[in-house]
This record gives sequence, C-alpha cells and structure tokens, in this order.
Amino acid sequence: MENFLTKLTEINDVINSFVWVKIGLVLLLGTGILMTVMTKFFQISHLGHWWKKTIVGVFQKDTHNKTGKGSVSQFQALCTALAATIGTGNIAGVSAAIVIGGPGAVFWMWVAAFFGMMTNFSENVLGIYYRRKNKAGEWSGGPMYYLKDGLGKIKNNGFCKGAGSVLAVLFSIFALLASFGIGNMGQVNKITLNLQSAFFKNVNAPVLYGEVTVVSLVIGIVLMILAGLIIIGGLERIAAVAERIVPFMAIAYVVGALIVLIANISQIGAIFGAIFKFAFGIKAVEGAVVGVAIKEVITQGCKRGVFSNEAGLGSSVMVHSNSNVKEPVKQGMWGIFEVFADTFVVCTMTAIVVLSSGCIDLATGAVAEGVNDATLVQQTFGQVFGRLGAGFGRFGEMFIAVAILLFAFTTVLGWSHYGGKAAEYLFGIGGAKVYRIIFVLMIISGSLMTSSLAWDISDTFNALMMIPNLIGVVVLSPVVVKIVGNYVDRKIKGKDVDPMLSYDPSIQAEFAKAVREGEE
Repeated sequence: MENFLTKLTEINDVINSFVWVKIGLVLLLGTGILMTVMTKFFQISHLGHWWKKTIVGVFQKDTHNKTGKGSVSQFQALCTALAATIGTGNIAGVSAAIVIGGPGAVFWMWVAAFFGMMTNFSENVLGIYYRRKNKAGEWSGGPMYYLKDGLGKIKNNGFCKGAGSVLAVLFSIFALLASFGIGNMGQVNKITLNLQSAFFKNVNAPVLYGEVTVVSLVIGIVLMILAGLIIIGGLERIAAVAERIVPFMAIAYVVGALIVLIANISQIGAIFGAIFKFAFGIKAVEGAVVGVAIKEVITQGCKRGVFSNEAGLGSSVMVHSNSNVKEPVKQGMWGIFEVFADTFVVCTMTAIVVLSSGCIDLATGAVAEGVNDATLVQQTFGQVFGRLGAGFGRFGEMFIAVAILLFAFTTVLGWSHYGGKAAEYLFGIGGAKVYRIIFVLMIISGSLMTSSLAWDISDTFNALMMIPNLIGVVVLSPVVVKIVGNYVDRKIKGKDVDPMLSYDPSIQAEFAKAVREGEE
C-alpha cells in the first residue's frame, strides 16, 4: 500500500507541475489580462458603479429578496460563493505560499487577484446568460452549460460544437472529483488538526492508528452530522446558513488580524518592503538560479491565490447562477467583489500576520528552521495575544482554530453544491441526490487522513477543471464584451436599447419585460 501511495504521489506531482506551471498559470493570467483589456479595465473604470451595486447594495432590500423555487438572493449567492472560497486557503494556503515562495509570493497573489476579478466577472456573466431551469424548476448554470451551449452554438463551426460538449463533460468530472478533495477531505482534515492542537493537545485519547486518535473520529462524526443536516436540505438551506455565518466569520477574522497588525505596527514598513523586494526572486544570484527562484515565487503566489479565491476555476459560477438576478453584469459585479474580499482583504491580513511572526526574515526572505506553515498563523496569534497576559495566548490559538473551523466548514457546504451541480449535469437530478449522500459520508474520512495526498490531488483537479473553463471564457469573450457594452449603454449611459439577458429566447423575453417594468 505504501509503494502504491508513493507511486501515486509521484504521478500526481508530474501532472500537477505540467498543468499548473506549463499551462494553468499562463492561461489563468492570460485570460484575466484579456478580459481586463476587452472590458476596458471594468474593475477600475467602473469602480464606483460596481462598488455601489455590491457593498453599498448589501444594505438595499432587493439584494436580499429572492423569488422562485431553487433561487437565492444576490447576497445569499455571494455568501455561499464566499463560503466556498474563504477556507483554509486563506490561512494555511497563504502561509504555505510565503514559506515556500517567500514574501514576494504575496505580490503575485495580488496580481492574480487583480486580473482574476475580471475572470470571475466574465464567468458569472456567462453563467447567468447561459443558465436554464432543470426539471425541478431550479436554476442550473455553470461552465458546463456555457461550454456546451456557448461554444456549441458558434455559427458554422462543427468543431466547436463537439469540443464544447467534451469540455463540458470534462469540467463536470474534474469538478466532481475536486469537490471531494478541496471541498471535503482537505478542509475537514485541517479542521481536525487545528481543533486537536488548540483544544485537545493534552487529552490522552486512545490511538486508532499512527497519530490518529479517537478524538479525530469524534470530530469527524460531529462534522458529518452537522454538514448532513444542512447539505441534504439543498441550496436554500446552505445559502441561509452561509448568509449568517460568512459575514460574521470574515469580520471577526479581519478584526483579530488587525489586533496582530497593531501589535506589530512598527514592522509594517518592513513587511510591505519585503513583499515588493522579493516579488522577482528570493535572492540576487546569477544565472538559472534566479529564474528558478522567480518561477517559484510567481507559481506559489498565483497558485495559492487561485486556490483561495477560485477565480478561473468556474466553481462559484454554479451558485451565482442560482441568484434571482436578471442582469448578467449585475451578478458579474458580485464576482469582482468576491475576489476583492477574499484576496485583497482576508488573504492580505493573513500575509501580514505571517510576515510579522518573526519566522520570516524580512531582510533576506529566509524561513526559520522547523516552521510549520499549517500552524504558523495560529502560533502568531498565540504569541501576540499572549503579550496581553497569562491565558490570552491560548485564546489566540483557539481563536484561529475556531476561524479555521468556520472557514473550512462553510467551504464544505459551498462545495457540496458545486459537486452536486456537476453530478446533476452528468447523471441528472437523481444523481445529484446520490452524490450529496456520498459527499456527507466522505466527511469522516477527512478527519482520519494522515497524508496530504488527497489535498495534493485536489490541487491537480483544480487545475484540470480550470483549463476547460478558461478555454470557454476566452472563446466566448466577444459575448461577454457585447453583454457588458449593452449594460453600460443602458445603465450608465442611459441609452434606450434592448437588453441582453439570456441566450434562451423565452427567458430573454420574460426577463426583458421585467427589466422594462422596473423589476430590476
């Protein structure tokens, strides 16, 4: 068994390196740059507009209203998407990027997020435009639909029709498999390790095998039951839970990180200096070594950034498409805000915590010996809060354990919907129901994992699902530009033109009438 796992790890490493470094990062950054240029830097040129329609819109009534079976409000769609994106990648992922790639990895995380805003925007515009109702009367949307119906209906191109159908199936398969890794076992494993470290460190529990104890099993059972009660209730129950938890957990974590920042305020200049100083390499040496160092910094920053905000994966499109919104661009703007909140706010706060920990030499970029990136943030919070007095250090560690619990648990909820939609596309509504049962049962295995292999394999599936999705976004970029131009003409320039709301003539007619009557 050990030889099999070793061989599987080697094979996965080869595939991972190829799809991420040789194809994925180029396609990811290239798509973001392409969509930024083609939409005339929408995230900057219309900054005030999308800010007003998102963060300011949170306080408006229609943002929280939902209509129709299987639909969720715009805010619920955002919270469910953020529930899936704000996970362990925002804590352990950022920490790993800095430990492996140095402080400069944060700079490339920002770069990927800046262009990723328009990738996520474009995905969600296409998701709303190409969605349809399933047999249960619920909205179904996502990359598989705009791959099949978008690429498949390009005039006089039989190749695109066949390629679109194949890519749609491949995306669904990869999303289904990734959901058990990034969206299930990997998240649950991090929850278990951090809860044990913070709350059960001194508990002498019976050992099941290796380092896995009865405590791990109990945590897994409790998580499985809690998740099952929510997931089996479908998207509306998941969205209702996400709407309550996500804002609280994000604000609480940012406040906690701000306390660490204030405690280390004297280092803030050195922290940002190190981020920009090491953005193009760990150390100034000659020849190929510089190239290797720069490649590692860029790879870690972009890779972990995508792992965190999921821009380009096409995953969050599957919940944004369930929004009651009628304007594709309106939901696209929530996609911009999603990446902004995830990376520029939450990930940046984590990066500041890690770089102020003392475990990273800000002058050389070197990492102290024995540093564990999985628990580095937890240790830093413990150190800072420990300065307040006896007992506060433990509170800091417990705070991060609870944060990871909420971050990771809501990620499990969000990804259960993504995997369910992929299963629905492949096997129908009945297949999605079976999938949800299997997904819930698999949760317990995450708490009993002793290897990072499942996490590494899910990282590979992330890249594999990203590739067909980004191909679809690039090929359909002219459609995105037309929809955006139509929206800008109507909503910003005040022109009297017919709206572009859906590829389906019947949905287009229904939505156009509602928009004209002022329902949106």
